[in-house]
Amino acid sequence: MMPTIILFGPLLGALIAGFGWRIIGEKNAMYLTTGLLFLSAFLSWILFFGDYDTVEIITLFRWVESGSLSVDWAIRMDRLTAVMLVVVTTVSSLVHLYSIGYMKDDPQWKKGESYLPRFFAYLSFFTFSMLILVTSDNLLQMFFGWEGVGVASYLLIGFYYRKPSANAAAMKAFIVNRVGDFGFALGIFAIYMMTDSINFSEIFTQGHYLSTVSFSFLYMEVNAVEAITMLLFIGAMGKSAQLFLHTWLPDAMEGPTPVSALIHAATMVTAGVFLVVRMSPLFEYAPGTLAFVTVIGASTAFVAATIALVQNDIKRVIAYSTMSQLGYMFAAAGVGVYQAAMFHLFTHAFFKAMLFLGAGAVIMAMHHEQDMRKYGALRKKIPYTFWAMMIGTLAITGVGIPLTNIGLAGFISKDAIIESTFAAGSAVGEYAFWLLLAAAAMTSFYSWRLMFLTFYGKEKGDKHTHEHAHESPMVMIIPLAVLALGSIFAGMFLYGDFFGKNVFAWFGPAVYVNHETNTVLEAAHDVSKWVKVSPFIAMVAGFLTSYYFYIINPAFPKALAARNPGLYKFLLNKWYFDEAYDFLFVKPAKRFGHFLWKKLDGSVIDGTINGIAMGFIPFLTRAAAKAQSGYLFHYAFAMILGVVGLITWFAIFGGAR
Repeated sequence: MMPTIILFGPLLGALIAGFGWRIIGEKNAMYLTTGLLFLSAFLSWILFFGDYDTVEIITLFRWVESGSLSVDWAIRMDRLTAVMLVVVTTVSSLVHLYSIGYMKDDPQWKKGESYLPRFFAYLSFFTFSMLILVTSDNLLQMFFGWEGVGVASYLLIGFYYRKPSANAAAMKAFIVNRVGDFGFALGIFAIYMMTDSINFSEIFTQGHYLSTVSFSFLYMEVNAVEAITMLLFIGAMGKSAQLFLHTWLPDAMEGPTPVSALIHAATMVTAGVFLVVRMSPLFEYAPGTLAFVTVIGASTAFVAATIALVQNDIKRVIAYSTMSQLGYMFAAAGVGVYQAAMFHLFTHAFFKAMLFLGAGAVIMAMHHEQDMRKYGALRKKIPYTFWAMMIGTLAITGVGIPLTNIGLAGFISKDAIIESTFAAGSAVGEYAFWLLLAAAAMTSFYSWRLMFLTFYGKEKGDKHTHEHAHESPMVMIIPLAVLALGSIFAGMFLYGDFFGKNVFAWFGPAVYVNHETNTVLEAAHDVSKWVKVSPFIAMVAGFLTSYYFYIINPAFPKALAARNPGLYKFLLNKWYFDEAYDFLFVKPAKRFGHFLWKKLDGSVIDGTINGIAMGFIPFLTRAAAKAQSGYLFHYAFAMILGVVGLITWFAIFGGAR
């Protein structure tokens, strides 16, 4: 019963708020959706502390029956589902509560416009779609939720539809994700072709078999499990904004800040990580794909961190930070330590959602100014927000006591990933280790840069705005406080279950590890002390560098950028990915479309049709009109010609034999 309530509670809220708000009123629509989400979150935490020695399948109804394809709409309850339920519902409920304060009197809307019920309906619809995804028991149901969160993301990114930039960002997110989703769909088709099923319980027993067979793909014979997992990972790359399919994520910051916290920090972007971990029974037999996952994950973490170093929009800094942290998760999954990937997914949800919501409080205090260069000295103006973001910064940078399991959430989970990549003992593992270590140093630098520019130094920007900056209402502060608790304690309290001695028993059958070939998790606990200490050293180095740049010598960053204009512009323009894609794909597509419009559609199709319509058809009608003379002998003559023609035809081709 509880999983069903968790799943359908947000849907009920979305339907009532979206279609019945005129009956119950705007405020009641907000309170209803928020209350139902808190109910789902409460029940999710109860399920989280349960035991999952076996997988429980809760069948709701028969969904698709066609030939050999039989699909039920069912809830798959195991440890992996329980973890994701807590992440999704906890963050969503707090975002709903926060939005009551943040979205009130939004300056993007005219006075009297009823935008709040629609916003809360979209939030609840997104949560429902995400819950479909994480509770699915088959690939069709997962794909349904996968596309549902894509639609909800499109609606929420473009919520400020009067802004052209918001509409463009929504379209960009939708289109880029379609690239990854096409790969995901092909992977589902391939699985069904090879196993005659898309139900997880049946697919997960076929990993070894699929590693021994091949099929034709793009005129090549490819190993079945390698091809399938690669296609699935392409889907994960799009949804989780990994390198090459990442360009939509920074632009998605055009949506309201609560949307950024919910979708682009803690939930939707982690769907790709969840997909890889859920499909671990197949990925474990695909070493080539796992190596690719490791390289992409580590490269994403590094590239995103370099871009975040120089961004000035507070939300974009956190967005690139999200992209970087997702890279950590994929690197962990790539070396076969799926549990560490889920550990960081879990802890990251707390401190990253808090950072986004804290950024929203700063933006609100500064009258919707997002440029950090116009902040400064805000810690006394908004002290609660300051301490919340301080805890989030300490968590993401990895503050803790080296060689112990005592520290904030990010210290525990991120170090587990870095140690795992080193313990892999492979070339790609070593590549990931050094890139993730460099990314850790840069994470510390840009995170403290955000804190120093925002809360320290002198007041910059508009003086009137600074004078009237004030703390957010309690309805926005309470979610920050709750997330702060998770950011502090989640790593320490759950280390033993996610990564320590209880890990295999705690996850149970939810995560598959082939112990004959994959012993990385065990080896990660025995790496050298210098490996365990290195993330802490990288964190300290990043902090000291940032402190020198923005506290001791604030003029130095500008001078350094002036001395290295090429590198600065390269990072500021995000490695020119958008420009490259515009040149390689967008402009050629537009030119091709223009050609089809002008030449094919305009000249050939319209020209031919118009030529026929204006020339040949009138000629036939005039000829037919002349045949209707009204004289009987004309019609008799035509009948005789017809009879002669029929006799001639039968005489030559169809005569009696």
